[in-house]
Amino acid sequence: MSEAKKLYIKTYGCQMNVYDSERMAEAMGGAGYVETDSPEDADMILLNTCHIREKAAEKVYSELGRFKGLKEARPDLKIGVAGCVAQAEGEEIMRRQPLVDLVVGPQSYHRLPELEAKARDGAKALDTEFPLDDKFDTLRKRGGKAKRGPTAFLTVQEGCDKFCAFCVVPYTRGAEVSRPVARVLEEARDLVERGVREITLLGQNVNAYHGQGPDGRDWSLAQLIWELDKVDGLERIRFTTSHPNDMDDDLIEAHGTCAKLMPYLHLPVQSGSDRILKRMNRSHTAESYLRLIEKIRAARPDILMSGDFIVGFPEETEQDFQDTLDLIEAVNYGYAYSFKYSTRPGTPAAERDQVDEAVKTDRLHRLQALITRQQRAVQDAMVGREVGVLFEKPGRLPGQMVGKSDYLHAVHVSDSNLQPGQLARVEIVESGANSLAGRLVTATA
Repeated sequence: MSEAKKLYIKTYGCQMNVYDSERMAEAMGGAGYVETDSPEDADMILLNTCHIREKAAEKVYSELGRFKGLKEARPDLKIGVAGCVAQAEGEEIMRRQPLVDLVVGPQSYHRLPELEAKARDGAKALDTEFPLDDKFDTLRKRGGKAKRGPTAFLTVQEGCDKFCAFCVVPYTRGAEVSRPVARVLEEARDLVERGVREITLLGQNVNAYHGQGPDGRDWSLAQLIWELDKVDGLERIRFTTSHPNDMDDDLIEAHGTCAKLMPYLHLPVQSGSDRILKRMNRSHTAESYLRLIEKIRAARPDILMSGDFIVGFPEETEQDFQDTLDLIEAVNYGYAYSFKYSTRPGTPAAERDQVDEAVKTDRLHRLQALITRQQRAVQDAMVGREVGVLFEKPGRLPGQMVGKSDYLHAVHVSDSNLQPGQLARVEIVESGANSLAGRLVTATA
């Protein structure tokens, strides 16, 4: 029996890329590959790229340059680039980096085995189409049954029709497409059979989900969640990332009534200035966002809110920025992700008057200082409370287990009887810099 070939995957960016990398590894498993943590040991290196951050493409080229020596020493080593940078710059990658053997976009990675076979025959392989065939269905038929950890991502929706002025997603992931309910349920049941107890539903605009239901009609995300609620062995449901305009009443109600839906919601707003929101093409106002938060908290008072913020968007004034700080103060976030605006070629905002880089940096520091204070206060307020924790792995200390609370905080408990995949009620006894310490109250199977 021939020795298995080794695959090294490096993943950049969002949870959807993590999910995609897992599916790529499964697809290549059918072609005789096993994963390795070391590029030096690999027969194939695959970079799964993200195009959201500044200079994303240049970082990919820099990473590829590190593999030049490996390729020279082992000419049979195959190097591939996948993901959103691949989609945006496929032919340019091939031209600038001759060591790259294959390039595949995020809608075509189910074709990796065929592309790898083509590269093995000495040809360059490029696929950045938006194919008609269902990549998820193709991968489902190929997929293995390996044991999984207690948590997993599950993509239910891809693409975006919003066309925010700063974003490349509609150009790299395409138009909004939702997977049929039956396919999502099938994958969810398969994950549970393999040891998963918590599933995070993924989509660029996951709450715009409109997959075909068993009745032939389009189902909402709330309907899908209630169907997943019936899956035996699935104990927790989360979803990300949402758009304020798609947060309908049924989904808000589900947060208040579905016990498996965790009290955590990532709902990006990007700015607190109506003028900037309009320039971003966000189609909502700061006031409508705040009223939406009120409705959500009325349905689930203990929900922990998370958000995204872009500072230094073109033409942003100090007053615009202050409006964003005011919105943050009003919401009181438990988590938030914040970034300096960076131009994405081909997007409308790239052509506008840019804010000075030093001003962007100053504003980012001020915003992050406010967010950090809020996050710490929310975390400190957990002390003395009893929360549910799904334990995932051993901690740094002997007999210690680490998991995530209902609110997505990292929690560590010292108890030698705890096992990965176990759910427990835990009393929080201490708040650290990045995690909570707890005491076991009751454990379940």
